[in-house]
Amino acid sequence: MRLLLFLFIGGVVTGLDRLLFKPQTTKETIKHFLVYTLGVNTLSLFIMRFMLNKPYVLSLANYKTMFVAKYLLFALLIGVIVLFLKGLVTQSITIQKNTEPLTLTKKIIIGVSVCLGIIGAFLWIGTVWFIDYFGKLTPEQFIFNFKSPITGTASGVTDAVINGPVLLLVTVSFFFVLGMVVKFTFSWKKQVKFTDKAIKRTGVVLGIGMFLFGVTYSIKELQLKAVYHAYFDDSSYIKDNYHSPTDTKLTFPKEKRNLVHIYLESYENSYFDTTNGGYMEKNLMPDLQKLYDEGISFSDNDKMGGPEQTYGSSWSVASMVNMSMGLPLKVPMNGNSYGKSGYFLPGAVSIGDVLHDEGYNQTIMFGADADFGGLTAFFTNHKDFNIYDWKHAKKIGKIPDDYKVWWGFEDKKLYQYAQEELLRLAAEDKPFNFTMENADTHFPDGYIEEGTPTPFDKQYSNVIFHSQKQVYDFVKWIEAQDFYDQTTIVLTGDHLSMDKHYFAGFDPKYHRTTTNLIINGEFENDKIETKNREFAPFDMYPTILSSMGVKIEGHKLGLGTDLSSNEKTLIERDSLKVVNEELSKNSQFYNNEFVSERKKK
Repeated sequence: MRLLLFLFIGGVVTGLDRLLFKPQTTKETIKHFLVYTLGVNTLSLFIMRFMLNKPYVLSLANYKTMFVAKYLLFALLIGVIVLFLKGLVTQSITIQKNTEPLTLTKKIIIGVSVCLGIIGAFLWIGTVWFIDYFGKLTPEQFIFNFKSPITGTASGVTDAVINGPVLLLVTVSFFFVLGMVVKFTFSWKKQVKFTDKAIKRTGVVLGIGMFLFGVTYSIKELQLKAVYHAYFDDSSYIKDNYHSPTDTKLTFPKEKRNLVHIYLESYENSYFDTTNGGYMEKNLMPDLQKLYDEGISFSDNDKMGGPEQTYGSSWSVASMVNMSMGLPLKVPMNGNSYGKSGYFLPGAVSIGDVLHDEGYNQTIMFGADADFGGLTAFFTNHKDFNIYDWKHAKKIGKIPDDYKVWWGFEDKKLYQYAQEELLRLAAEDKPFNFTMENADTHFPDGYIEEGTPTPFDKQYSNVIFHSQKQVYDFVKWIEAQDFYDQTTIVLTGDHLSMDKHYFAGFDPKYHRTTTNLIINGEFENDKIETKNREFAPFDMYPTILSSMGVKIEGHKLGLGTDLSSNEKTLIERDSLKVVNEELSKNSQFYNNEFVSERKKK
């Protein structure tokens, strides 16, 4: 098969040679056949092996696959290039400058088509890369990431952008512009066959076509039509169902409980094995599963499950807003950019605000830069949190000034510093709220710390397996401390993982949900329905307070319902479809009451 393929390529190139150049004798034809067969195939194999890094180009196994068709096309292309070069050397082909001037109208048409083509290429290439890297994001997240601070991103993201879509766009744009501005005539055996006019006409059509395609593709894939509706529709749903914490009676127990809330980056129930409601053959979170025997977890089924990922809750900052304010994080409208101005939902009341008024000391800890996504403004506004992030760790000498791995510093250090901070808070004569988020399980593929065991084939699986053991050890350390008896521990997956490639082979019928677990809670109700519940991340807002022994008048706070009560959640009452449709619409009430800086305290 391999030899026949090489001979076929040599024969095709020889035939083209006879057709294009002077007639040949049988002896010359045989000579050319041998030269082209050996030369074109050798050059093709060399380029594929050493320049395109294809190590097995001569492997017999390859010549029983689609590799045959790919090689055939590639080698024939090399053959055509060889014949073109022969034409230049023998002067059968001549390329000269076209001296015919272009009119102003033609220059404008060419200029406009070039601009349209580059814009279209930018939209297409950018959208393809964006979805390939991040997965399909909601319109809310798409706009939020443009309007909020973007400092503090993970190392490698910028390199991925530059080495991917930027390089491709620059290359495509360069050759497109080159083809549109170069003037030439192409002659074959002293007869002009075509000029640059044909290239320019094709380029004009291609530029307009690329623009239309790029715009259409971006609108569809990035759901930009939904963005339009998010700006211009109006729904009273949030207004009609919002229970203001300032108008709701909250009764704290005489001895106030501490709160430790750990947001677990991209933690899903799919990481458990199939027996327990997960998707894996082998459990990726066996240690975390042990903790489930100690606490309460709410599920959408009769096994391990969790909340629906409702509109405006599908990324880290949004999940924090949902769980700590009982609200979705919606597209910023007039008057606020979520952190850039120093204010973040100034009219909303968070758990931080509530606990601050009750005399709690509060710390938020990240291994990343808290400026990312406006979190510095969020936790400063709501309310007086001690912000312990990557910058703070450098400031107090925990890490060197030039230290940065992944998003800042790795989770191994995060848990070490968290223990120190918890001991500091516990030594104060006040109840405390300690909130933190890990990051090693962030996409793509997670971060492999030194010493991470690798029992699985995929890096992301190994990161998850190592991370959940760190969480288990950290919780067990807390349980061994004197302050544990008066402490409620909340573990929540922040959102579904965005690692698109890791989940590429998943059955689309499998329902992915995030993890949730409350350990050492002090609920008023001792008969809590935890299975087959339909709930949203914002239902965790009143549920967390309830787990601290706080009595909530009416069992509702924000848009959330205390899951330990007998009250129905919004999804149980109205359905997930209705909730998502209404939350996706613009809400003047949301803009005026929560987003507007007129509400700043």
